[in-house]
Amino acid sequence: MNSQTMPPASINFIPATMDEAVDPAWLTAALSRVSGGAQVLSVELSEVIRTMASKVRIRVRFANDPETEHAYCLKAFWGVPGAGGLTTIREGKFYRDIAPVLSMRLPKVPAILLDEEKAEAILIMEDLTAAGARFCSALEPFTPELAQQSLDQLARLHANTVLAEQTEWLPNRIEAIAERPHYTTEKLQELLEDGRAITLDRRTRSADLIHEGLRALAQRNRNKPTCLVHGDCHAGNLFETPQGLGFTDWQLIQRGHWALDVAYHIRAVLTSAEADLHERDLLRGYLAALTSHGGQAPDWDEAWSDYRAAQIYGYYHWAITRRGDPPIMKIFTERLGEGVARHDSFALLGL
Repeated sequence: MNSQTMPPASINFIPATMDEAVDPAWLTAALSRVSGGAQVLSVELSEVIRTMASKVRIRVRFANDPETEHAYCLKAFWGVPGAGGLTTIREGKFYRDIAPVLSMRLPKVPAILLDEEKAEAILIMEDLTAAGARFCSALEPFTPELAQQSLDQLARLHANTVLAEQTEWLPNRIEAIAERPHYTTEKLQELLEDGRAITLDRRTRSADLIHEGLRALAQRNRNKPTCLVHGDCHAGNLFETPQGLGFTDWQLIQRGHWALDVAYHIRAVLTSAEADLHERDLLRGYLAALTSHGGQAPDWDEAWSDYRAAQIYGYYHWAITRRGDPPIMKIFTERLGEGVARHDSFALLGL
């Protein structure tokens, strides 16, 4: 299922607040290519979800079909200083430039509004919940069988290496982090000691080793092939439909090595015990899927080594997370940190 996107009609501004975004007059213009130019008669709020990005579920009725409700989800960064523009613009570009040529299961995005000069953006997406999809969560079971499905979706993404090479706006995130980490070593250590990593050993909790490990991983990956990488493929960014699993939240789309996604994904969605038991089989299945979707898979020894080294990527992202549900932050930090410890990723990276 490809994402279906259409550019909106001429829009004078991108809403700075939720109230402006749910104004019928503004939505009439934003959704004109969906509605055929019909006026929005009514807008009803279904739910407002505030995490890093705000997600506002609405039901809309158009003048040319007043009996039918259309369910959308507005996604933007409102009230989070400095957080939103660039990441939402990157996600909008993903849905505009990349999603239409992928064979992955993705949300439909009827309207993408980007103002790169002002670093402002808003996405008007299909309401997956209203369409019957279920969002996954770290607080609910996720089976190895489901992981096989989600890894197949990632293999479809990773197989498209040409698009990764040709898309100039894609960042190489591991290089950027290695050069300029989000926090000082002292601040990162403080976050690691706030309770989220309490079950991990002292070596795994070392902010110094994490920063050094990221630099070593970036250097290791410089001579390896790159592909499209989702960059944040934990359970909360997966949705399930009767047709199968799909990925959402493409704010960290990047150019990089496939193992960044695969190591993060397997160790995040499964409990550590299940990951320990099934990760080899899941990795073999992923490599087979990558080949079947037209990608070039490395041999087993290289793939296993890359998978072990890349454990640090996902662990770092949950070590630096400051906005989120504390139980979920703790689950992901511990699972991913246990992957670093199990695979001795620091030693593999020469530390």
